[in-house]
Amino acid sequence: MNCAQVIQILEKFVSCEKHELEAAQRYLEHAAQTNLPELLKTLSDILNHGGNSQVARMAAGSQLKNHLDAKDPTVKLEYQQRWRSIPEETRNYIKKNIVGALGTENTRPSSAAQCVACVAVTEIPVGQWPDLISTLTANIVAPNSTEMVKEATLEAIGYICQDIEQGALVAQSNDILTAIIHGMKSNETSNHVRLAATNALLNSLEFTRGNFEQEFERNYIMEVVCEATQSQDTRVRVAALQCLVKIMSLYYQYMEPYMGQALFPITLEAMKSDVNDIALQGIEFWSNVSDEEVDLQIEEAEAAEMGRPPTRTSRFYAKGALQYLVPVVLSKLTKQEEFDDEDTWNPSKAAGVCLMLLATCCEDNIVQYVLPFVQQNIKSTDWRYRDAALMAFGAILGGLQATSTLKPLVEQAMPTLIELMYDSSVVVRDTAAWTFGRICEIVPEAATNETFLKPLLKSLIDGLKAEPRVAANVCWAFTGLAEASYEQAEVDGVQPETYVLSPYFEFLVQNLLETTDRPDGAQANLRSAAYEALMELIKNSPKDCYGTVQRTTMVILERLNQVLAMEHQIQNHSDRAQFNDLQGLLCATLQSVLRKMTEEDAPQISDPIMNALLSMFNSNSCKAGSVQEDAIMAVSTLVEVLGEGFIKYMPSFLPFLCMGLKNHSEYQVCCASVGLTGDIFRALKDKVLPYCDEIMTLLLANLSDQTVHRSVKPEILSVFGDIALSIGPEYKKYFDVVLQCLMQASTLRAEQIDFELQEWLTDLRIGILEAFSGIVQGLKGDEAKPNPEIALLEPHLGYIIQFIILVASESDRQDSLIVPCAGLIGDLPRPRLAD
Repeated sequence: MNCAQVIQILEKFVSCEKHELEAAQRYLEHAAQTNLPELLKTLSDILNHGGNSQVARMAAGSQLKNHLDAKDPTVKLEYQQRWRSIPEETRNYIKKNIVGALGTENTRPSSAAQCVACVAVTEIPVGQWPDLISTLTANIVAPNSTEMVKEATLEAIGYICQDIEQGALVAQSNDILTAIIHGMKSNETSNHVRLAATNALLNSLEFTRGNFEQEFERNYIMEVVCEATQSQDTRVRVAALQCLVKIMSLYYQYMEPYMGQALFPITLEAMKSDVNDIALQGIEFWSNVSDEEVDLQIEEAEAAEMGRPPTRTSRFYAKGALQYLVPVVLSKLTKQEEFDDEDTWNPSKAAGVCLMLLATCCEDNIVQYVLPFVQQNIKSTDWRYRDAALMAFGAILGGLQATSTLKPLVEQAMPTLIELMYDSSVVVRDTAAWTFGRICEIVPEAATNETFLKPLLKSLIDGLKAEPRVAANVCWAFTGLAEASYEQAEVDGVQPETYVLSPYFEFLVQNLLETTDRPDGAQANLRSAAYEALMELIKNSPKDCYGTVQRTTMVILERLNQVLAMEHQIQNHSDRAQFNDLQGLLCATLQSVLRKMTEEDAPQISDPIMNALLSMFNSNSCKAGSVQEDAIMAVSTLVEVLGEGFIKYMPSFLPFLCMGLKNHSEYQVCCASVGLTGDIFRALKDKVLPYCDEIMTLLLANLSDQTVHRSVKPEILSVFGDIALSIGPEYKKYFDVVLQCLMQASTLRAEQIDFELQEWLTDLRIGILEAFSGIVQGLKGDEAKPNPEIALLEPHLGYIIQFIILVASESDRQDSLIVPCAGLIGDLPRPRLAD
């Protein structure tokens, strides 16, 4: 391949001319299809040759990386297999070039480092390129190594540690740490090298457990990291603090010797910093400590229940540091800005989360440090302090355990909180609405107290007309209020006759419906929040509100038809996205109202609802997977409420069910369609027999199709059981092929698959067990009238029992497998006894 010609092509990637870019891309695509190994060799030559332009070298590195790696896991696996199929001589040539290019570029980040990492991630897990890590280590520790060589090499190590399979580098962790620590030490004069080394350490912490278990090595690592937190370079300091945050999460049990002397003062100083990135890491450290100690408290309680000592215990660092931490956290709460971007993470927001976690961890102990700040600042003339006091009050509610502390505290504050819903500052009103959301969720009896309920509802209704950010939090408060009111009135799971919101129910529904129609509803996720509140209100409605629920059903149906009629008015991508979102929200709300319909009323409104849903399936919108999935879920609810009455819609709906089952490109849609198939069979029983062949053909095709997402397949196996249970002895025509599929799926073992697929294997086995259970029950019939078709199963009972034994005997068996195993054992036919 002509190297000079490829360089010319690569240099066109910085062209502003669209046709030149497209021509360059076409050339390289053709070269890859014609002779990929030769193209990769040429690209590696260009990257390695220091005399080439930086543009050409960067483009060569980028193209090389793009042929080795991909974001899509399936494509990435395909690329890795393709690379390993290239002749070893060619691969070694390319690897020599890309390693040789490390440190020869004048640009950051290093393209060569990315290429080295891509190849390493592909080869090292399968035992190839065994000398790479030692080569990279030598690059760093060699006395004559330049700054650029060390930096690029550490970047490569960092990328490898970030992307490689966990466990693949455990055996080489000593070499990796040697290289990293060498680059991190305070006598390293280049901050670029120290930063690359610190980032590499951050990425390597998971598989250096063996080093942290050795006290001498751990002491050395901690010393170097703590030194790096004192760097004058902000980027190095931030990266070192990130390492401390992660170390605390991974190696909490080893941190006691370092906490008092180093970690506490370092992180407290970081929290106080005026540099946001530094302060964020200091706050994150103590958020992580709180999180970890909450988990340890749960583990300890579970161990006590089982009568055994816990494997790990809390050192109560958060509780011990509260008196020092809380004042700093409260100070950070006052640093908010009026026009903070909601999506921008800053120290003020991080402090709010940290305070919540500290409260959860330390419970009532935190009140003495927070309450004086709240009392002092809740009526401050400075809105920042009013807002911080409100945020602090709302933040600690989740941790307070003693009812004697929590309820009186909230009830005492209610008049002031309601008053703050009318504050002159939009930020304060927003936080007040959020605080009511917390109250309704955590101590709802204070919100439903008849003394405060009416003024609270008035303030919340007024809040629905406020700025979108305020109104969205009001919607959240309504969600919690509806659920709490229903639970207080409910007895033994029976729908109550009435509840405290009944007098206001219709008015609340009307105001939420108006909120969903606000022109600014797309801001702050307001429209979604209003529909979600409406759904919760309907879901948690008592019997005396049924009339409003009926009327709301018709309103939602009318809106859905209006939206469908507007499709031709869509002009751009933004309109299409909002249009699709609205259809999804209406479908979800329709599900809520349908579930409240009585058995008598549901059939009366099912025709217009089904017609609207069929229109959705026919529309262009349904080409979007999310809309198709929402419509499928709505049909599923209709099946649930109509039962056998859904049969009249099967002729018109079947083509759309098949369309969903064939939608392999959007696996969520395919998965929802499989779930709906199970719902239909469970509801219609043998009435669905005329459609069974077509549906079974599609399910079996999906099971054998390698392009179908793996998450769909356990669902299909489970549905096989639903179908057998529904059609009983008629299942015999599918028995052989389904049993073959189940036996094939049951041969998968944990050692045959990647660690990340363990959860999928569990789901697959649950699907197999549920399928067997449904088939056994369907073919067996009842004891009074057994089906002769059960004889089909008898030759396979031994295999089924062996599978149950296999699942039950595995050491890493998941608890979720026990119930289906036990259920299947109970379903198995009893052996026939001799007369």
